Amino acid sequence: MARPDPAAPTAMATRRTSRALAGLGCLLVVSGCSVVPPPPAPGPSAPTGPATAVTSAAPTTPVPTEPPQPACTAAAVALSRAERAGQVLMVGVTGSLDDVERAALGRHHVGSVLYLGASTDGVKATAARSAQVRRAGGDGVLVAVDQEGGLVQRLQGPGFATIPSAAAQADLSAAELTEAATGWGRQLARAGVNLNLAPVADVVPRAKQRSNAPIGALGRGYGSRPQAVATHVLAFIDGMHAGAVGAAVKHFPGLGEVVGNTDHTADVVDTVTTADSASLTPFRKAAAAGVEAVMVASARYPRIDPDRIGVFSAKVIAILRDWGYDGVVISDDLGAAAALRAVPAGVRAVRFVAAGGDLAITADAELVPAMAAGLVARAKREPVFDARLVEATARVLALKQALGLPGC
Repeated sequence: MARPDPAAPTAMATRRTSRALAGLGCLLVVSGCSVVPPPPAPGPSAPTGPATAVTSAAPTTPVPTEPPQPACTAAAVALSRAERAGQVLMVGVTGSLDDVERAALGRHHVGSVLYLGASTDGVKATAARSAQVRRAGGDGVLVAVDQEGGLVQRLQGPGFATIPSAAAQADLSAAELTEAATGWGRQLARAGVNLNLAPVADVVPRAKQRSNAPIGALGRGYGSRPQAVATHVLAFIDGMHAGAVGAAVKHFPGLGEVVGNTDHTADVVDTVTTADSASLTPFRKAAAAGVEAVMVASARYPRIDPDRIGVFSAKVIAILRDWGYDGVVISDDLGAAAALRAVPAGVRAVRFVAAGGDLAITADAELVPAMAAGLVARAKREPVFDARLVEATARVLALKQALGLPGC
């Protein structure tokens, strides 16, 4: 099976450039919003009423974007609807595959996995785990992990360096951070990991460093100045690429202005961010640099879209496409996060894809059957959504090809 070669530092950049020219354009529980369990004595319940309406709202018409390269579209069209549904899902796995996770990869054709939990097994054992995953789902399975550093470093043990938090990484120069991240990326590549769901590009204002639960309070951000954050975000991405691993910036359009954590709190709201806020600078620069994926948050952004949370908002995702970004749009967790609790599992991935998203994460493997069935059912019922599902699948296949996996 084809995998990135850790000994070829320029391979990732070369593939990324080729893809662009061809027209392609957190947490112990989920993918990128928190790393600690909820406090034992939670505060007051989230507001009810309007929050449920906002969370449940869905676009009536799927949102078209620029198509991926023709070979990837042809490959997507050749798949069955069930296979396409699997390709646009990423399932969380913890430790050795259990029966539910194995069924997701086999019976439901899920094409990507996300390593959850905290492992101290080291590089060699993780490589064996990645091989097990691909035996269950095929050589084309994409393996992702949250390896930000600090409190969010899922993979540890022999062969994995201890990665400092983003707050500590911010003390490094761009060149120093790229050099360090190159080593971290090579370790992931040797472990069979293709995509790092990092770095965090959220800008947390200085006055909110302590009150901002998902980022500032956990030292997960690079600071409060958009340009400085962008510099370190790009340096981290460059290191991942030099180490032959892709990167996904998160959590668009930003969690820096919120208080609550979407993993543990419903109706987390950002009343500040707009489509042209300076805090979007790190995301915009990462998109322009060809980052492989951008993760969309499940908070609510009423100054961008008053009706839908980020992962279900065509208006939020359209900001990325309006910038000319043609990579993969990936969701934050749609499985276990409290922000999605009021939405039936069978429509979560549907609403994300309909809004223009490409790869939906569920930390809860038991939700895969409902999510896959929901995608297939709507694709059968609505030709426009069927075309959107083909497009999303093609983008995921293009991502896999760019990362050295069987793709288009």
